[in-house]
Amino acid sequence: MAAEHTGGCLCGAVRYRATAEPLVVTHCHCTLCQKESGAAFVTWAAFPKDAFAFTEGAPAAYWATDKAERTFCSACGGTLTFVHVESAHQVDVAAGSLDKPGAVRPRDHIWDSSRIPWAHMADGLPRHRGERDE
Repeated sequence: MAAEHTGGCLCGAVRYRATAEPLVVTHCHCTLCQKESGAAFVTWAAFPKDAFAFTEGAPAAYWATDKAERTFCSACGGTLTFVHVESAHQVDVAAGSLDKPGAVRPRDHIWDSSRIPWAHMADGLPRHRGERDE
């Protein structure tokens, strides 16, 4: 049986389904994620693009930079997805928007160089100053 992860926004207007296990799950501390979410960091679960679909409603989308599109619910503002042009084969889903966020497990922290100093988690996971391929 294939894996299935479902989720959506806070108000329920937008729903999605991923029919695969995540390629990677990571805590992102970049300043764009901080500003976009209003939180100290965002945990992203990256699913193969061909295994991901919105199933109800349509999210609003915008390009915060010329390299990545982000989506959110236009009704409640809930953060939903992130797609980077250099990894367009995957859709990063805000793990907090999953129906069962505990079903995915982060493997590392990226953009730790931008981490807010008081947002330190002693989880023992690897930390990367920027992207993990540095």
